[in-house]
Amino acid sequence: MKSLRDLYKIGRGPSSSHTMGPSKAAGIYALRHPDAQGFVVTLYGSLSATGKGHLTDVAIRDVLEKVAPVRFEWSKEFLPFHPNAMKFEVLSSDGSLSDSWTVYSIGGGELSEGEDAGPAAESALAADEVYPLDTLNQIQDWCEENGLTYWEYVQQCEGPDIWNYLSEIWDVMQKSVEEGLQNEGVLPGPIHLQRKATVYYVKANGYKPSLQSRGLVHAYALAVSEQNASGGTIVTAPTCGSSGVIPAVMYHMKHGHGFSDQRIFRALATGGLFGNVVKHNASISGADVGCQGEVGVACAMAAAAVCQLFGGTNAQIEYAAEMGLEHHLGMTCDPVCGLVQVPCIERNAFAATRALDANFYAMFSDGRHIVSFDDVVSVMKQTGHDLPNLYKETGIGGLAASYRK
Repeated sequence: MKSLRDLYKIGRGPSSSHTMGPSKAAGIYALRHPDAQGFVVTLYGSLSATGKGHLTDVAIRDVLEKVAPVRFEWSKEFLPFHPNAMKFEVLSSDGSLSDSWTVYSIGGGELSEGEDAGPAAESALAADEVYPLDTLNQIQDWCEENGLTYWEYVQQCEGPDIWNYLSEIWDVMQKSVEEGLQNEGVLPGPIHLQRKATVYYVKANGYKPSLQSRGLVHAYALAVSEQNASGGTIVTAPTCGSSGVIPAVMYHMKHGHGFSDQRIFRALATGGLFGNVVKHNASISGADVGCQGEVGVACAMAAAAVCQLFGGTNAQIEYAAEMGLEHHLGMTCDPVCGLVQVPCIERNAFAATRALDANFYAMFSDGRHIVSFDDVVSVMKQTGHDLPNLYKETGIGGLAASYRK
């Protein structure tokens, strides 16, 4: 598995697969053709269906137009390797096209040139593998044999510099919460969706402590998700569309329960390890497996992180993460108007509190249960691939189809 640096990324919203990935691809292509007279970019599948709502064209144009003008083609075709496909071509002065490059945005801002990519593609796009074990069962067994925790396994594989990186990640997460709580008004797009984080925060502070904490977690998740929807700076955790879950839970752990930053770094390492297992063995792309791969995985990561903070055993932490993902199985990705707003923002808030519930439930147990985290990851992958494309970030099925302006 790759480093947590390739899971937790700092970037601009609203979508890691629809804006961060395409922007990265455009940057690579622009460097290859600094003297181009023009570019033609063809977007396929999910990138075509919801690209304008997710600002895919804006993300690509902002990069390529520094070199030459861009023309877009929009195709409904789904290429076999992944639903988020792009083709870049150079436009010569005589109007001919050359140097066709097809690349896929596979989730979390990551790129791939497909199964048949050669060594050159691997060196250009693929990061080094730093984890020798790539299933949770293997990792848990190793930790038990060596008397270590999940975060200690992360430290052993990543080296001590990972804590500096997670410190930076935590700083951005906190800023996204705090800035989101201050911002008000309407989010961009045709829905004219009002920001709610500030209102939820004010109302939550008026309740008794037993209800206040739940309302505050909702407010924190809304704050980050609204920042993401407006193109603000966030951390992919594991994606932009699910970026509100972990910051909300961890911010609550710091300000509601007094956990130190150092302990939160370790919790982020543990949560990231679980997210990495899913990313390696299944998918975190809504266009590939639905929202279960984004919000479901974020919930699992947050559940594992908070369970560690409250002193859960390795088995209890695995159980909390398993429940966080299991109870999101089958969740479709059906953004209204192709925007990362409805139902995406509310889903982040609900997943944050569900992560707390998963921890609570796991801590009452001894950690033993029937279905393992790895089993759920496998089922999630198969379930996602069984979903029709209209339920996977195309904006034409589910809730997206029910909306009438």
